[in-house]
Order: sequence, then C-alpha cells, then structure tokens
Amino acid sequence: MTKAELVNAIAIKTGYDKTTIMNVVESAMENIKKTVAEGEAVYLRGFGSFATKVRKQKVARNITKKESIIVPEHKIPAFKPSDAFIEILK
Repeated sequence: MTKAELVNAIAIKTGYDKTTIMNVVESAMENIKKTVAEGEAVYLRGFGSFATKVRKQKVARNITKKESIIVPEHKIPAFKPSDAFIEILK
C-alpha cells in the first residue's frame, strides 16, 4: 500500500477530503521522524513503537580490496509491532 492508497482508503472511510487526510498523514509522519531523531520513542497503542537503536562499532571486510574497515557506531530507526498487531498476523 502506498501513501496515496492509504490516504484514499482513509478518505473513503471517514468522508473527509483527500487533501485534509494527506496533510494529517504527512504531519503525523513528520512528527514521528522528528521525535525519533531526537532520541525519544513514539508509542502507538495497538500498533507499535518507533524508536532509535544503536548499532555497535564493528569490523567489516571489503572483499574486492581484501582489506578490513571499521564501521563506526551509528543509530538506526526501528519499529517494534505491538502484541495486538502480531496476533493479527498469526
């Protein structure tokens, strides 16, 4: 499902116009990204949580040059689905 399809489905279900729904979806996504980038987690009951995880420094190999490189510690965004969400998938 694309963002446009999501907006269309919400518009049909709620009766609001697509422009309003698109603004709400865009605003929600921006706020989630901003909050996670600041190091805070976003919890959506019944859906899941968005948070930042830290990947530790590691040694990797560049097989074409046959050399080792160090990948520094870095942060990545992560999503953990709620138990209710996981139950739906079973």
